[in-house]
Amino acid sequence: MLTGSDRLKLIKSVVLVSSGNFLDMYDFMVFGYYAPWIGRAYFPRESEFASLMLTLAVFGAGFLMRPIGAVVIGAYVDRRGRRAGLLMTLGLMALGTLSIACTPGYATLGLLAPIIVLIGRLLQGLSAGAQVGGASVYLSEIATPGHKGFYVSWQSASQQMAVVFAALLGIVVSSSMSAAEFAQWGWRIPFLAGCALIPFLFIIRRSLEETPAFRARTHHLSTSAIFASLARNWRIIALGTLLVTMTTVAFYLITAYSPTYGSTVLHLSARASLTVTLCVGMSNFILLPVMGSLSDKIGRRPLLLACTLITLATAYPAMSWLVGNPSFSGLLAVELWLSVLYSGYNGAMVVFLTEIIPVEVRTAGFSLAYSLATAIFGGFTPAICTYFIHLTGNKAVPGLWLSVAAVCALFATLVLTSRRGMLATDSAGGRVSDVGHATDRVMP
Repeated sequence: MLTGSDRLKLIKSVVLVSSGNFLDMYDFMVFGYYAPWIGRAYFPRESEFASLMLTLAVFGAGFLMRPIGAVVIGAYVDRRGRRAGLLMTLGLMALGTLSIACTPGYATLGLLAPIIVLIGRLLQGLSAGAQVGGASVYLSEIATPGHKGFYVSWQSASQQMAVVFAALLGIVVSSSMSAAEFAQWGWRIPFLAGCALIPFLFIIRRSLEETPAFRARTHHLSTSAIFASLARNWRIIALGTLLVTMTTVAFYLITAYSPTYGSTVLHLSARASLTVTLCVGMSNFILLPVMGSLSDKIGRRPLLLACTLITLATAYPAMSWLVGNPSFSGLLAVELWLSVLYSGYNGAMVVFLTEIIPVEVRTAGFSLAYSLATAIFGGFTPAICTYFIHLTGNKAVPGLWLSVAAVCALFATLVLTSRRGMLATDSAGGRVSDVGHATDRVMP
């Protein structure tokens, strides 16, 4: 039984980890929210489509750095500790965001401006590569028995507060100035707000204690040994990448891409699109802990299978209906439905991934699988959807892209939870037996 003091200590740790994760994800994602205006500032072109595509390509470039961050910083976390890694990722994210917020536009610096912005975005990607894994592993290792899904869900829930904060700030800023002022300098305010929070969050994150699970380990692998272990466990990382695919595509579709889709495809106002994003973030924030807790009770597998199958059945029809009803209410209805599916899947998936990765490379392995999925599929979701809508004229393409991600996730779930797969969770999905020694049994 936990004492009152132990319970307060756990709550404090969850809040501290989540607050830093909130800022990292806010700074990383806000770039996608304001892509049209960033494009006009740094990538001016006669064609608005070309300008937007260049901006979304830079947005996606950050995701290409995430696998590198996952391996390099993830190995550092597995060797030096969870707390040290969380402090490092916060510092790198701060540098990247500050460079984007303060760099003058193309009209002032010429080609140097987009180069600086690209470097800032790459630094953000390096940080984000290990941030999600570091936060998820920390929460899983401090969780009380039978509640791991609930605890780990706060990593994702804190990301949703970043979505809400970014959208709310965008609504306030866009409502308080003219469209011309917002395009010229107003879009920088959300970036500057993220920078202003960094010193405060850095101070409170320093008070984090190392997890008992990490302190209890008598032997920590060297960096080279961690790399070798990752190579040996390539099957579980590959399947984990497919498992994450639906989460990362759905997340960036209903959050980072929503303002751009609403304004450039459905021709809604910036305020309307950001309001939808705000509602989606609130929905995700409420549902994720509920779904994480549900996965503790009924198991990870039922939620993973149900959400992937329902996504396959409804994603494209829902987007097709929206295209025929391009309104604020239509966009809100479809996005909230996808929010339910995303939250149900993610609430079970993130904790499941922490359970199937061998403990000695838990942060690096989790981060690598997550980052590969984000780099290959999720991070380029805005650019992929924009390109194929332009190429085909089909405005419901995002529904097809999400369906592809659902197929990948369904395959990985079936393999990982089959009798011939790697593991067997208990009836509550809360524990995995001897994960660290089961990786050779990933595939038949």
